[in-house]
Amino acid sequence: CPNAAMRFTDGGEGAFGANAGLPTLALKLLDPITQKYCPDFISNADLWALAANVATKTMGGPDVPTRFGRTDAKSSAESVESQVGRLPDGDKGVDHLREIFVPKGFDDKEIVALSGAHTVGQCHLDFSGFDGSWTANKFTFDNTYFKNMMTKQYTAETTAKGCPQNREADGTIMLISDLALLEDPGFKVHVERYAADQDAFFADYKVAWQKLQELGCSGLRDTL
Repeated sequence: CPNAAMRFTDGGEGAFGANAGLPTLALKLLDPITQKYCPDFISNADLWALAANVATKTMGGPDVPTRFGRTDAKSSAESVESQVGRLPDGDKGVDHLREIFVPKGFDDKEIVALSGAHTVGQCHLDFSGFDGSWTANKFTFDNTYFKNMMTKQYTAETTAKGCPQNREADGTIMLISDLALLEDPGFKVHVERYAADQDAFFADYKVAWQKLQELGCSGLRDTL
């Protein structure tokens, strides 16, 4: 969200189903900082980027550089028109992943690296229709997501909201879009590499994530 338009919930990005829970819950966690420093010291959009990178590092992940200079939207009218084509659907496969990411300039390696963000967090039934976490330690940023994918056996199921997903005996899950990474040689080679080499995953994720954060932005600088 290069202009933080998602903070407006009367329409636009703040009302997109794909962003469910983010404006009402996730952004609330930043409220004390937002109230103190935004927009005079730092824009909301820059704060969100910084917070994501600090959280990644705090959870044990790579140290992603944050660049500054994003300008905040003044209202929901400055949102993109639709969520279609912007985020991958968890119930779709290989072709869909490329349809979403390739037009934005991402190659197979970067798509797999970004998918590795699923090593933290979880799906919330009430928000996405999917249910569960990808790893047992959902607040640890490491390469467990890829290790699980390579070593565990998942059984297809349908959630209480009617969404198809896959669950392992220990309760962890994989979405269809996750296991799709094993179906295509262009993706699988990177899954295998990241499962075997966490440093390689961190190095590639760092580059791909910064690239994703800076899509649609120009004139960014290294300091506030």
